[in-house]
Amino acid sequence: MYNTSCALSTLSSLAAATILRFPGCCLLSSKAPISVAQLHCSNNIIAIRTLCRRPMTSISTASRATSPEPENLKPWLLVGLGNPGKRYSGTRHNVGFELVDFIAEAEGIPMSSISFKSCFGRGSIGNVPVMLAKPQTFMNASGESVGAIVSYYKIPLKQVVVIFDDMDLPFAKLRLLPKGGHGGHNGMRSIMTHLKGSRDFPRLRIGIGRPPGKMEAANFVLRPFTKDERVELDFTFQIGLEAVRILVHEGFDKSATFVNSAKSLEHFS
Repeated sequence: MYNTSCALSTLSSLAAATILRFPGCCLLSSKAPISVAQLHCSNNIIAIRTLCRRPMTSISTASRATSPEPENLKPWLLVGLGNPGKRYSGTRHNVGFELVDFIAEAEGIPMSSISFKSCFGRGSIGNVPVMLAKPQTFMNASGESVGAIVSYYKIPLKQVVVIFDDMDLPFAKLRLLPKGGHGGHNGMRSIMTHLKGSRDFPRLRIGIGRPPGKMEAANFVLRPFTKDERVELDFTFQIGLEAVRILVHEGFDKSATFVNSAKSLEHFS
């Protein structure tokens, strides 16, 4: 049974940590900021999900002031992996798409254009230029899109962040790594191939858990999330958004420390 009080406590902790790191940052209601204290006042699971799905505001003025000026920066490329089409929408394999959409909404970056075989958006996080991409080539050919973007804009690989689902992580757990192999993930395999075999780019893995019983992995990744899983995942997206903000402004090490030590709701059952 999902523990609502624990979920509220975790959201409050995340909100408090965010406010301490970025004093100008808050969780948003439809019309006014919501304080940490107000988060304890709701006992409705629908209300909790609504709060979580609404992204936090952009980073504080103080953090922006410490960042280099945008003209001195190459853009970051944030890539979410998934499959196009309604059939795959909301499935476990598309969780990378969903986090990119979450980031785009939070930072006001439109994803309305189709470029490089992807849904594509350009904007900034604070004063750091970013590009968001959701390859529309189907998962196994994701590298066709990513390789073309990286080549055209000459983006350093250390600023290419790939966001994707991972069955080897517990559900809703995040892990940020500076490099690595494809781990059997076909989307990552394709990207590495189109980056001339390089594995030296960051990746943000989102845990989707293991298939139950004897279910085939191929069937499991195309399953939708349950309602309770959705609530859990919404907390994860907030952490992922915060991790990306820290990454582009303060560097990989600080972001990895934040995301790799952040508590998910996996222990609350």
